Amino acid sequence: MSENIHAGHRERLKKTILSTDIMDKIPEVKLLEMLLFYGIPQKDTAPIAYELIKTFGSFSGVLEADIDAIVKIKGMTRNAASLIKLMKPVCREYVLSRYHSKETLKSYDDIGDYILTRYFGVSRENFSLLCLNRLGKIISFDVLMRGSIDSVGVSTRTVIEQVIKHDAVAVVIAHNHPGGIAVPSAQDIKITKELANILSSLSINLIDHIIVADDDYISMAQSDEFKEIFEK
Repeated sequence: MSENIHAGHRERLKKTILSTDIMDKIPEVKLLEMLLFYGIPQKDTAPIAYELIKTFGSFSGVLEADIDAIVKIKGMTRNAASLIKLMKPVCREYVLSRYHSKETLKSYDDIGDYILTRYFGVSRENFSLLCLNRLGKIISFDVLMRGSIDSVGVSTRTVIEQVIKHDAVAVVIAHNHPGGIAVPSAQDIKITKELANILSSLSINLIDHIIVADDDYISMAQSDEFKEIFEK
């Protein structure tokens, strides 16, 4: 009887969620409850979903939590926790897949939006390089270093090697401040100036340095304070 009750509830919840317009608000705890169906069979997942939200603060907090911390929640399974951790890379790939139809970046806003998409859901500090051809077509996007710029140190040699490897005529550098603000530090400014000078000597244009903080970013090239760095 218990299994039948749960089966009926699951089917009703699936039908409700799958028939709801994407623009309508679905309670995050209900989305999480349904997601748990596929990792926890024949069990009421509502209490587990509520406990996850309570413990980690929000739906996004659950997706960003460490898998070992998720497994510790009463009733959780390793399979269900793995499914939760799969959500961020799946969402990122979905957004990137849609963006790939626009392979030519024609403006600073295009560049900023593309970089922001690339950093979607990234919780560690990364330094990346976007290489473009003379038409603004994307040649490559590479994460060159992981960790903060201050602690890791950006290797100008690595940047130049990648630029030459891809035969790029224009590049954009980017890094993120997870949980921080999208404001360049003194070290960010110093590195930008150094790379701009080196690349200019090779007739390669440093178009911008994008700094990402969660769902926000700053374009140094569009900032009155830093735009002269890029006018070479």
